[in-house]
This record gives sequence, structure tokens and C-alpha cells, in this order.
Amino acid sequence: MPRQTGTYRVTRAFNEEVKAFVPYPLPPRKPALDVAMFTDALRAAETAIARLAIAGPAVPNTGWFLYCFVRKEAVISSQIEGTQATLQDVARFEAIRPDASSSTNAPTADSVPASSEFPPDVTDVCNYVAALEFARREIASPKGLPIGTRLLCGSHRILMRGIRGGEKNPGEIRRTQNWIGGSRPGNARFVPPPSNEVASLLGSLEKWIHSKDSLPPLIKAGLAHVQFETIHPFLDGNGRIGRLLITLLLEHWGVLNEPILYLSLALKRRQQEYYERLAAVRTKGDWEGWTSFFLECVSDAAEDGVRVAQALRSLLERDRERVAAHERSTVAAIRLLDLLPSCPVVSVPKASHALGLTAPPTRKAIELLESIGILTETSGKQRDRMYAYRSYLDALAGAEA
Repeated sequence: MPRQTGTYRVTRAFNEEVKAFVPYPLPPRKPALDVAMFTDALRAAETAIARLAIAGPAVPNTGWFLYCFVRKEAVISSQIEGTQATLQDVARFEAIRPDASSSTNAPTADSVPASSEFPPDVTDVCNYVAALEFARREIASPKGLPIGTRLLCGSHRILMRGIRGGEKNPGEIRRTQNWIGGSRPGNARFVPPPSNEVASLLGSLEKWIHSKDSLPPLIKAGLAHVQFETIHPFLDGNGRIGRLLITLLLEHWGVLNEPILYLSLALKRRQQEYYERLAAVRTKGDWEGWTSFFLECVSDAAEDGVRVAQALRSLLERDRERVAAHERSTVAAIRLLDLLPSCPVVSVPKASHALGLTAPPTRKAIELLESIGILTETSGKQRDRMYAYRSYLDALAGAEA
């Protein structure tokens, strides 16, 4: 007999009777999750994570490593929800709006330049970065919020600011019934718990997260993600907040010291199975199938990260040698190259500000990097020109193929 992972509440929503699913608290019971069956998969995931943790500090500058991997995760997690913005779109937008991914001054949809140059949903990605920045800052502060309902609501408020769906009570637990798939709750693929159950369910999840449960952290993070997605506490943005929760938990439990695992790429590659595994927990009690799948995705994502980190390190070292060996090389050009991984699209004003130099030496540095093929002019304009470190962006985006 399949394990029961919840019960149904018969309720009325939108003038019809519906059966809403209410999950039981974690951890799985009757039977309990048999961790021994995941020994090999868990060891493989932990080994891959350890290699990724080493790859981060091994790069010349951990700041740009963190910059690129956080944005990579933000782009892919948003793409799972149907956005079209790419990593290069985000980098170009941040070059124009330096505060674009700030949790204190994030842009709104109206602030995206009115041009086909940027997809409108570039702000979705910037908001995700800002929400993660906010959550990490709160967790790190002695007076900040712990991982729980209030933190997730604060992150959701930032995530949904000024974007489509932003009118659906951002930062607030839903007060109406939602559903997944179908045109109404009556024909939905899945109906989450009634709104009056949500607060207590999130409270139970928060209590379990901070309990002394002996399950391995990687497995716990996977379970927490499913539970959050099943509760579906917001009217929109649940998928992105649920994946952001994984990132926060892995850092909170010491699996990684920085959010450098872009797990969403592995989930996107197996997107249909991702949804099927989530559903199978609710309909069949298949926590085992989900856990195996989740650990495989962690391994794949960590191995991807190591490969990309090595490729980026080699690229930067090679390009630095090219610049240093050039007969017209300047200190400004070398410094600019070292800054590019954390601002891979630049303009003369932005580079001048970052380098602390006036426009003339900055312009010469950009022209040198452009002449040897490191920077590429992307705007096609005579004024307000933008330059991209395209080989870097291509190497970072290449893992999406």
C-alpha cells in the first residue's frame, strides 16, 4: 500500500466543490524514509558538492565566481517559469542600471528601457538576485530573520516587485484558493491546501527546518522543497521561492559556504520529470523516487559548476596573458580585464567608475581589449556604446546546451 503523504479537504472555491490536498508534516513517516537506500547517490552528490566548494576559492577572485553563479541560477530558475531573459540580457541591463539587482532599490517593469533590446522579464531575474541578496543578508545578521515564513514572505515581496503577477499580494500568504494546471480548481491538475491551512503548514515546515532531525542536509533540502511546493503559499512565484529555499538551506546547513550551486539548470533539463516527481510524492507517497531524482540533479549541477569554473578560470588566465603581452598594454587594461567577470558588459562611464579613472584612459583600455577580441561592441551605436566580454558569457551559458 502506498505511503500516505497527506489528506484531502473538501472545500468550496469559485462556486464549486474541490478537493484540496493538505500534506502531513515532515519528515516522511509510515514508513520512514530509508536513508540507506540512497548511500551511493548521496555519496556522489556530496563528493560533487565538495569539488564545487573547492573550485570556488580556486578562481582568481571569488567575488566574480559568486556573481556569475548566482545570476546563472536566477536566469534558469526564472526560465523554468517561462521567462525568456538570458544571462547576457541581465548583464547588459545591469550595465545600464547598476542598482538593478539590489534588494533595496530593485527596478520595476516600468524601468526597463522601452526597447526590444531587453525582454520585459529581465526584471524577473534581477528581482530573484535581489531576493536572494536580501535573504542571505537577513540570515547572516544576528538581528536578522531566520529561515521561515517571515523571511520567505520578505523574499517573495522583492521577487514579485513590479513584474507580471506583482499585483497578486506580493509578500503575503494567500487568502484564496489557488491551483496548478487547468482553468479552475475543479479541473486542476493539483489543488494545494485551503488558504486557512497555509500559515500552520508553513509553521510546521519552519519548525522542522530548525529541528535536530538527523537526516542528511542534502536530503532534508530536497524534502523541504517538495513540502513548500505542495503548500504553495503564494498566489504566484512559488516555484522560484521554492528553489531559492534550497539555496538558502544548503548554505544554512553548511553544505556550501556560498550560493554557487545552480541547481535549476539540472531541474530544467529534466523539467517534465521534475514535475512528475513532485506529483508522485502527493499521489503515491513516493518520497524515495523524488529523493533519488533530487540527489542526481545535485550531482549533475555540481559537476556542471566545476566544469564551468575551470573553463572560466582558464579563459581569464589566457586573456590576461594576451593583454599583458600586448605592446600597447596598460595597467588600466589589465585592471579592466580583472573586473570584467563581475561586470561582463561595460560602458566607458561604468568602467571609469569601477576603475576610478577618467574617461580617456578607460576608453583606451576598452579599445585595447576590443582590438584583441576580448570585448565586443554590442549596441551598434555611435554614442553610449556597450561592450561585452562575450567569450566569458558564452562559457558561462554553454552549460545550458
